[in-house]
Amino acid sequence: MLPDFPVRFVPQSELPEATAYEQHIFDTACVPTREGLHDFFNALAWLQFPLTKKRLNQLHVAQIAQTGIQPVRGPARDGLTLFDENAAVLQAPDALWDALAAKDWQSLFGTLRPLWQEASLLLFGHALLEKLVCPRKAITAHVYRASTACMTAAELDVWLAQDLSAEKLSTKPFAPLPVLGVPHWWSANEDPLFYADTSVFRLPRS
Repeated sequence: MLPDFPVRFVPQSELPEATAYEQHIFDTACVPTREGLHDFFNALAWLQFPLTKKRLNQLHVAQIAQTGIQPVRGPARDGLTLFDENAAVLQAPDALWDALAAKDWQSLFGTLRPLWQEASLLLFGHALLEKLVCPRKAITAHVYRASTACMTAAELDVWLAQDLSAEKLSTKPFAPLPVLGVPHWWSANEDPLFYADTSVFRLPRS
């Protein structure tokens, strides 16, 4: 398993041929890293959430041991990748989460808008952060609910590392959220018509 000391970031060229990226991290505690924003934000995630990143790595390697490297990821590795790349973690009152899960955008951002003052949304996925460097309305996070009281980032790291499992992530326990719709995250969303765009704020499937 990964040692308890922090990972090191090494050039991508140090990843041996025919060795899976996640397996190399697991075996060496070295993260192959390319120049560019994508891997820059991945490194920041390792520094901010080391326990969660380590847990995701362990779960990936366990899946590789079971199924090998396949052309198409199975449900567990797909869920792990979605979390790692595009997750945001929401701590919120039940009414807010229920509206998000139902894609009830008018309630979520209209009648329930004051409840966002009691919520905390933390962006975890490094691909999500990379996309937000050039913000656009349609950028959507896979939101994972933290079922605990408001925590610091360090406390959330501990909780996520304990809560995440291959079985849970294989069920895709996410709710889609166009993140620039979060109140006060983008000035344009002060106009209620911002949320009338059904190409972004899509209605639930009948």
